[in-house]
Amino acid sequence: MRERGVKQKGEQKTARVIPLVSEPVARLKKPDWIRVKAGAAAGNFGAVRKLLRAENLHTVCEEAACPNMGECFGRGVATFLILGDICTRRCPFCDVGHGLPLPPDADEPARIAQCVARLALSYVVITSVDRDDLKDGGAAHFAAVVAALRRENPQVQVELLTPDFRGRLEIALEQLARALPDVFNHNLETVPRLYRSVRPGADYAHSLRLLREFHARNPHIPAKSGLMVGLGETDAEILEVLQDLRAHGVERLTIGQYLAPSRHHLPVQRYVPPETFQHYAAEAARLGFTAAACAPMVRSSYRADQDQRTED
Repeated sequence: MRERGVKQKGEQKTARVIPLVSEPVARLKKPDWIRVKAGAAAGNFGAVRKLLRAENLHTVCEEAACPNMGECFGRGVATFLILGDICTRRCPFCDVGHGLPLPPDADEPARIAQCVARLALSYVVITSVDRDDLKDGGAAHFAAVVAALRRENPQVQVELLTPDFRGRLEIALEQLARALPDVFNHNLETVPRLYRSVRPGADYAHSLRLLREFHARNPHIPAKSGLMVGLGETDAEILEVLQDLRAHGVERLTIGQYLAPSRHHLPVQRYVPPETFQHYAAEAARLGFTAAACAPMVRSSYRADQDQRTED
């Protein structure tokens, strides 16, 4: 992974020149239950990374410094990051670079489809940076990737993990309808009280509306969302968000512990114990979620190829 703030060939503007948190604060000590599985040298890790580099493809696994990258790459699973690796927003929890991105790469959908075929993947997650510079937020490019995957890999299952398309909802939904996924995912990330500090540029009500509108237009496609905990929210607020998600048609859920990518990102306010995650899962089941992966190291795309109802 490249060093942040170092200009790369072809980029118009570099990422994260100014630290996101100007005054680093004291960090909480990680508890025993926070353990990242190594996995980097196992299975297909090297082959996956080599192929991604050869095809000039990005994964959110690498760009967001996901703690499960070694395990997932080792299993031959990757979440593809489309529309470049420079985001137009600057969320202080995220390790993806920000700045002015390049125009969409018209050849990217075909390269992803060919890469998926070479890796013999049966389930693919497609996500992207925020592209507020595009009139449809990048939705047409999402549809192009899905269409290319269907042509090259007719049996592959496709999950989309989209940005919020704020200010572009109608045109984005129209574009996404051109090639529908098997699962539609959009992460709320945190509770509404913390949106201003955690997700500047986003809006809680709008994100819920995106989930509701997509599901209303495509009721046969499961809607999914994810949350991070440890940013200053309360358990009661988390449970209120679960109720909101169910009220807006969401039936699949992930909840994991927030881990600060660096000392310049938002600090962890608390480490949520495993038994609390079990409580989240129990409440999700009570509310009618059909699948809820809730555990400290769970991330939105972690084991997305498995229809898991519990997570250990």
